[in-house]
Amino acid sequence: MRILILWASLDQPNLGVRALAVGTRAVAAQLYPDAEIQIQGTGRGDAPMSLFTSRRGLLKERVTGAHGLFDWLASFDLVLDTRSGDSFADIYGLDRMRDMSRFPEILHRMGVPVVLTPQTIGPFSTRRGARLARRALQHARLVASRDASSAACAAQLGRPVDVESTDVVFAIDHSPVPKTRDVILNVSGLLWDGNPHVDAARYRHDVLEVARRLQAEGRTITLLAHVVGPDDSAGDNDRYPLADLQRELGDVEVIVPEGADALGRVREAVGSAQVVLGSRMHACLNALSMGTPAIPLAYSRKFAPLLAGIGWDHVVDLNGDDVVDRALAAVASPGLQEDVIEVRRRADRDLDRFSGALGELL
Repeated sequence: MRILILWASLDQPNLGVRALAVGTRAVAAQLYPDAEIQIQGTGRGDAPMSLFTSRRGLLKERVTGAHGLFDWLASFDLVLDTRSGDSFADIYGLDRMRDMSRFPEILHRMGVPVVLTPQTIGPFSTRRGARLARRALQHARLVASRDASSAACAAQLGRPVDVESTDVVFAIDHSPVPKTRDVILNVSGLLWDGNPHVDAARYRHDVLEVARRLQAEGRTITLLAHVVGPDDSAGDNDRYPLADLQRELGDVEVIVPEGADALGRVREAVGSAQVVLGSRMHACLNALSMGTPAIPLAYSRKFAPLLAGIGWDHVVDLNGDDVVDRALAAVASPGLQEDVIEVRRRADRDLDRFSGALGELL
């Protein structure tokens, strides 16, 4: 049996996308232990050529078969379409959504079953985006959401989900590690400068003020990058704000995970902390899945519904009022550790629901 995990990656700078690859692989391997599993994201992967190819390029490949792409696609018995977790939406542009939707449609025409794994569905702000989504949902043999809002969005598009589950990060091995760190702070390079999500100047002020006040209380801060570019250039790169943060916060530990085991290093780091504050959702999900309380500093709609679904309501909306006070109150909230235990129980239950549905598919 051959299984393709689509739109995830083991070498992406965004370690959340790596977590999707590893978690989805863990689910598939548990159900089909003898299967050959391949992974293909938006960049390099197991495919014989890039999947982000023009329509003209694909037509040429269909005629010539020069790279063997269509034979490769037809060789799979099952495709697990992750959409990078939150890319089944038009907020990142219609071109991206169109390109990601093209291959599941090709696979559907070939008769290869496609599963939309637990992910965020929506929002769709354009009619074309909604049409693309409706078509992809109708073609999927199984559709799973990772939150109730996504399930509602799918229902509005005329194709209710088959399973409401949670993020596959909870399928990754979570062996306990010693608690050797205090507060881990993940600051997003995406939000550090102008961006469509939050006021960047306010974001910089708020995260620095939270860190300073925690230091004043005697807490020890460790900085963690979760989207790791090759250098400290600006953009969607958590290395970018580190120099500013170190200048303001003094001699603090900095963790910049690199290499093939970067995800493992992140999970070991967050597992070693007493608490994690993070603007990257998977920095927080990695922590929660390792048994560490995490306070998401949330910039989009994808955070709250997913976390509410597993019983975690310690979320700070960056677009709300009193961000600093609310973040500090969340860190000091009693019962965080007990709540994490309940999160693990609910997440395991929800993932079992998806695994059961996937196991019955073939």
